[in-house]
Amino acid sequence: MLSERQMMILRAVVRDFTNTGVPVGSKALAKQLPIHVSSATIRNEMAALEELGLIKKTHSSSGRIPSVEGYRYYVDHLVKPDPLRPNDMDVIQSSLGGDFHKIDEIISQSATILSNLTSYTAFTLKPELKDSRLSGFRLVPLGKRQVMAILVTDSGDVENQTFDVNESVTGDQLEAVVRLINDQLVGLTLPEVVKKLQADIPMKIANYLQSPQGFLDIFGDVLTRAAQERFYVGGRLNLLNFSQDSDVDSLKSLYSLIDKTDDIANVLGRPDDKISVQIGNEMTNDALRNFSLITATYDVDQHGRGMIAILGPTRMPYSRMLGIVGAFREELAKKLLDYYRFYDE
Repeated sequence: MLSERQMMILRAVVRDFTNTGVPVGSKALAKQLPIHVSSATIRNEMAALEELGLIKKTHSSSGRIPSVEGYRYYVDHLVKPDPLRPNDMDVIQSSLGGDFHKIDEIISQSATILSNLTSYTAFTLKPELKDSRLSGFRLVPLGKRQVMAILVTDSGDVENQTFDVNESVTGDQLEAVVRLINDQLVGLTLPEVVKKLQADIPMKIANYLQSPQGFLDIFGDVLTRAAQERFYVGGRLNLLNFSQDSDVDSLKSLYSLIDKTDDIANVLGRPDDKISVQIGNEMTNDALRNFSLITATYDVDQHGRGMIAILGPTRMPYSRMLGIVGAFREELAKKLLDYYRFYDE
């Protein structure tokens, strides 16, 4: 348990170092603390904090910097999110105020906005789709034997895919298949639709198509895309601004991690109802040992829960970043609720 003075000193070390990047000495701290404390007393308290593993000495300076454990203590016990700056709120509301035609457009734009606000790399995940239901399926002729398959869910997601139709397949046959899909599958959840595709639907489609497998593959692909988790990434290149690795292989590993949905999903974890911070080696992937990750969920009532996250250096200004992430998730939830209300009308 730290004393009040030790907590005051640790808070000052973290805030000074995250603002300047310069190791913090006792003289600098003496000027910053809200109470008068001698440099000698501060040095003694810093020695105690160092012994506890909360701050550490660098090779190039007599000052101290926070350790991962020091950042952890600061985030858990000392940090207070900064109020959002008025111009930040203006940016968020104006950027989310445009006309969007798909949920994915809002979520994709959100990653860009969050990245621009923080200058870090941002991730956004749209609300979970496990309870989404199929609300419609269409086939639109495009000419030259090309057809577009369009799948719509009750959450407003629209997926499509273009494919070629065999010359032996008639328009009447395709219309019959569309009627069958809509009669048998509309109203079911997407996992239920998948089960039906593996059960009796293929046999029923075979009544209309001599070789139904090609159509089933196309419908299955569109359905899979509608149901899958989808991360959007903003500010990929921002990683280069604060990566401590000049090694090309390390940077490749980092970018490979970001581009793989399953890997980044494991790093971000499963949504809960709070804002969380992972620091350095608390993350399982070694490529992230010099980074911190702030994740937060946003709730859109019955439409599910999504996630936003920012990835930056361990030396990030946590108060400001927590303030931005907290405000952004609220504004994003409002925008999505407005979208769903409009869509449901």
